[in-house]
Amino acid sequence: MSDNDFTILDEEEKKEQRDGGTEKEKSHELTASEHGKKDDNSSEYEKICFICHRPESVTGKMIDLPNNITVCPDCMQRSFDAMTSGAVDLNRLMNMPGVQFVNMSDLENMQPKQQKIKKKKEKPKEFHQLDIKNIPAPHKIKARLDEYVVGQEYAKKAMSVAVYNHYKRVATDTMDDIEIEKSNMLMIGPTGCGKTYLVKTLARLLDVPLAITDATSLTEAGYIGDDIESVVSKLLAAADNDVERAEQGIIFIDEIDKIAKKHNTNQRDVSGESVQQGMLKLLEGSEVEVPVGANSKNAMVPLTTVNTKNILFICGGAFPDLEDIIRERLQKKTSMGFNAELKDKLDHDKDLLSKVTVEDLRKFGMIPEFLGRLPIIFTLKGLDKDMLVKILKEPKNAILKQYQKLLALDEVRLDFDDDALEAIAEKAMEKDTGARALRAIIEEFMLDIMYEIPKDDSIGEVTITRAYIEGTGGPVIRLRGQAVPRLG
Repeated sequence: MSDNDFTILDEEEKKEQRDGGTEKEKSHELTASEHGKKDDNSSEYEKICFICHRPESVTGKMIDLPNNITVCPDCMQRSFDAMTSGAVDLNRLMNMPGVQFVNMSDLENMQPKQQKIKKKKEKPKEFHQLDIKNIPAPHKIKARLDEYVVGQEYAKKAMSVAVYNHYKRVATDTMDDIEIEKSNMLMIGPTGCGKTYLVKTLARLLDVPLAITDATSLTEAGYIGDDIESVVSKLLAAADNDVERAEQGIIFIDEIDKIAKKHNTNQRDVSGESVQQGMLKLLEGSEVEVPVGANSKNAMVPLTTVNTKNILFICGGAFPDLEDIIRERLQKKTSMGFNAELKDKLDHDKDLLSKVTVEDLRKFGMIPEFLGRLPIIFTLKGLDKDMLVKILKEPKNAILKQYQKLLALDEVRLDFDDDALEAIAEKAMEKDTGARALRAIIEEFMLDIMYEIPKDDSIGEVTITRAYIEGTGGPVIRLRGQAVPRLG
């Protein structure tokens, strides 16, 4: 073979390298790229925009750039608009050496390693079409609430009827000419009496989206804080951004008494009466534009419209000092004469809160228009010692049952004497924070027991006594096979 032949072969090899390799290598690369596409299609991940961080399911097909960067069409268009409207002369740039302009059609065909985020698993859409036959009757709703909440019979009964009527209204939305109004609720009760727990149990029973928000963070539009529409965006997030499902959900606004009208103030009331006025249309039913996937409208996310006509609003608050307003009204009725009631009789009335009227709430600082959109007003009783003892042991997920299960995993039985339960309830009454005090007290006394028991495998049973709760003795420890009381 001559030198000319070698030269010809070298030129052919260089040509093949310029063209992207031999046919065999091309076919191998093609197979690999097809395999990569197949992996991409079956992957649980999706691309995100490098600029606005929105996923491909929201923006549409992404544009792939070098260095594993993906950009959505909207951000790419805005970038080009900024370049063309600015002071940059693109004609001069094109003639400069070393400056290359990328063809957009070529970019879409490029397949570098993209930035991806994990896709959310699509849950089957449920509860879209409500059927009257599938809505549990009020007595069934109350029976389920009884399993978790001790006492508060009137509150559970009122909630069961209101929720049943509300979802009957939603299910029969296409009624003839009789339009049923919404049955929004206002719960009044001292702290720790079970307001939030009732709503959580109710939403779990009905399998509907629930958003729990705090009225203290809400401010008038234009001020720092959450806009009033943020309560709807939280419900939309709880419904996995499914607007149809969110429009049949429940919104629980806690601490509603904190947006009462401020008395004797010279400053602008941006978190009081103005918030009540902003919530009027929301409670009654209106179309609200809320961001998808964010709480702020300023975020670079799309907006969607949610109709609050079929959303059930439940407001709750402790309303401190409301009892003084009720007492003042009742004492004005009969203060002299044979039928007069003693003034100190009302001071010891435990059910004084149940005698509340709309006029009392208006004096407290709630505006009449706001109260008019909450037609169902009911009160919850404060917890006494007997109710606290029942809360400790009767509900399905009672605190004592939780600790008994924890120790059962160590093959140790845990018992509480009745006197010990009463002692815990008495200590909780002193704290005056309702059922929340029970957990703190038991955590304190169970700390040493939970620490010491895993040390000794011979312990088979522990009994908590009143003496241990009061600090005058210790728990009774039963070893496996014999009972040995240990004091101190």
